[in-house]
Amino acid sequence: MADCCRGDRKRDVREEVREGYGRIAAGGGGGCGCGSKPASGGACCGSSQPDALARSLGYSEGELAALPEGANLGLSCGNPAAVAALKPGETVLDLGSGGGFDVFVCAQKVGPQGRAIGVDMTAEMLAKARRNAEAFTARTGLANVEFRLGEIEHLPVADASVDAIISNCVINLSPDKPQVWREMARVLRPGGRVAVSDLALLQPLPAAVRESVNALVGCVAGAVLVEETGRMAREAGLADVALTPKPGHVDAMFASDDPLYREVLKSLPAGLKVADYVVSLEVTARKLRRG
Repeated sequence: MADCCRGDRKRDVREEVREGYGRIAAGGGGGCGCGSKPASGGACCGSSQPDALARSLGYSEGELAALPEGANLGLSCGNPAAVAALKPGETVLDLGSGGGFDVFVCAQKVGPQGRAIGVDMTAEMLAKARRNAEAFTARTGLANVEFRLGEIEHLPVADASVDAIISNCVINLSPDKPQVWREMARVLRPGGRVAVSDLALLQPLPAAVRESVNALVGCVAGAVLVEETGRMAREAGLADVALTPKPGHVDAMFASDDPLYREVLKSLPAGLKVADYVVSLEVTARKLRRG
């Protein structure tokens, strides 16, 4: 395929995702059909019971209680904030921060001397997150969060400036995943670490699923094989890459009556379900120290 055509496809994918998650932000979220339009049934990844999903993924009642109303859009497929083992005073960056859910959780962990930064390419999500930040500060007294507009392939973040990077069910949406991993390596300080929860494939999806816009925005069609995720992280220069599948998380995300689940299921061979193809993958890595 010519370079121009690949570039056009990447732009198309990015705009499909931007539009879908803009609808989620405007509609308040909740569930794989949360961004739906009557004409398209556009879907998103996540749960129609966001707090129940968050509890099943290990978020504590205290963390959830501090969240502004509407910050949890049910778009999680793991709990990277816990895996990152954040310490007071650290700077943490969330890729694809949405309404701010994980940024606010991280802000509680790094404390008033630390900083939690979220980057999102969807203006509607950014506006929602900034409104939520005001409520978060009023509720907790913490004023250590910041939200920046930008693409995760081109982070608006200085070189070697963050201690930890998290991302929750977002990298699979990128049309240029190797570039995302290179950007993570760029902005991490030496010794910094990555904790990502993402959807990955146990086996290739049928073509009908891969070509579905709904499944793309729903975090399924854009996923890559587990081993490919590890390869991209290592090729970006990260070390100690560990991949831990969390198969139960997919069942928690997708209910049998969910419109995206039904759409994908129709395209799978008889007797197979989404969890036979897709898994929640926990990825950890670190940037080597100089010398």
